[in-house]
Amino acid sequence: MATDTETDVFEEHRPVLLGVAYRMLGRVADAEDVVQEAWLRWSAADRSEVREPRAYLVRVTTRLAIDRLRQVKARGETYVGPWLPEPYVTDFGDTVPDTAEQAVLADSVSLAVLVVMESLSPLERAVFVLREAFGYPYADIAAMLDRGEPAVRQLAGRARRHVEERRPRFDVDPVRRRDLTERFLAAAGGGDLKELLSLLAPDVRLVGDSGGKSKAPLRVLESADHVGRFLVGVAGKGVPDISWRFLEVNGGPAVLILSGGKPDSVFQLDVLDGRIQSVYVIRNPDKLHSLAAV
Repeated sequence: MATDTETDVFEEHRPVLLGVAYRMLGRVADAEDVVQEAWLRWSAADRSEVREPRAYLVRVTTRLAIDRLRQVKARGETYVGPWLPEPYVTDFGDTVPDTAEQAVLADSVSLAVLVVMESLSPLERAVFVLREAFGYPYADIAAMLDRGEPAVRQLAGRARRHVEERRPRFDVDPVRRRDLTERFLAAAGGGDLKELLSLLAPDVRLVGDSGGKSKAPLRVLESADHVGRFLVGVAGKGVPDISWRFLEVNGGPAVLILSGGKPDSVFQLDVLDGRIQSVYVIRNPDKLHSLAAV
């Protein structure tokens, strides 16, 4: 049974553990399950043998997340339509000391990067998260994963190259992204195709995630004309009792659309050089539960 002090130690590190688990799994519920299992391991552990609680807890959480990823891959689960991570409301205030590090963490948790990371192996994903997002030394990662340091460096290099080659470039400036998001909402909501086309990059992509459980494109839409006309068409159909609010999701500004006071969808944009490069629309109801209390 954990004492109050030991509970306090775990709670102190919970944000980091949740951050590691979410980046590896892409689902808030799965990340919370892994962190809860880490708590059970911590409460049953002989703490006299734990020199560094944070390192111990990150190691346990990482290994549990790897196990869960392997189980999912072994089941060979299929997903209807494009897949996006579950929206993760981010607040780096407790763990990030400066703006530069916030930018690094925001990038590592972005929807675009997490989508690319889905194609990494569980071990590559673990090494990438621990090294690129949290800055752990290779020696520490090797100890956490029971691997030699040369092998960890090789995994890190392979994962980094894979992500760099495939992730789209985007501007992480939240002020610029929010300004363009507001203009995008006004144009889309008003059915103003001309204004929309002025905001969209010629090769813009719209990725809709419904999981087959709500209405959203079952393939990625490409080009400003296709994306713009789709958005105007959606606006023309209307949504009953609609409202919306801004929130920070996956390190950047996003819009939560509510219908009848309940989460209906989340929109987020990737912006580069003043134009919208990607539009992400998450409508799978299973991925919106955690936003009901936001």
